[in-house]
Amino acid sequence: MYESMATVVGNVVTHPVKRDLTNGEQLITFRMASNSRRFDAATGEWVDNGTLYLTISCWRRLVAGVDASIRRGDPIMVHGQLRSHEYRTKDGVERRDLEMRAASIGPDLARCSAPVIRRSEPGRSSGPNTAVRSACDRPNTPGAPDAAPGGDRAAATAATVPPRAAETADA
Repeated sequence: MYESMATVVGNVVTHPVKRDLTNGEQLITFRMASNSRRFDAATGEWVDNGTLYLTISCWRRLVAGVDASIRRGDPIMVHGQLRSHEYRTKDGVERRDLEMRAASIGPDLARCSAPVIRRSEPGRSSGPNTAVRSACDRPNTPGAPDAAPGGDRAAATAATVPPRAAETADA
């Protein structure tokens, strides 16, 4: 088995599709595009230099996060294992598809902003993440409540985060 790990920056070009497999596992797949740009010294401008399309497959713990967070059009960064699939279409045409089995996915914060909302894990009620969670979940909006009724900072943060433009456009 080969381990060709890479990180690709680009945009989600298809809506993520979640599947329940017969063995009980879940899988989410989507396509992303990464545009290469280069500086053309002759014209003094940046020009497009090709597009890389990848099928991204997400397994295990990544499924829940991607399902809750990633939508078509989002700027993302994906790190994972590259694989090439060769197959023949129904028409008899040979094709190759480049797939990345994602190890981690996140928003490209150079092109967007995103609130961090940590999921709680069963059996982990305290420990070193507690301090980090409290510091990260505080709203940074002036005049925003420091905590929701009952002291739940995550609920206060979720209440102050505006809906993403992609979600309102798709509705």
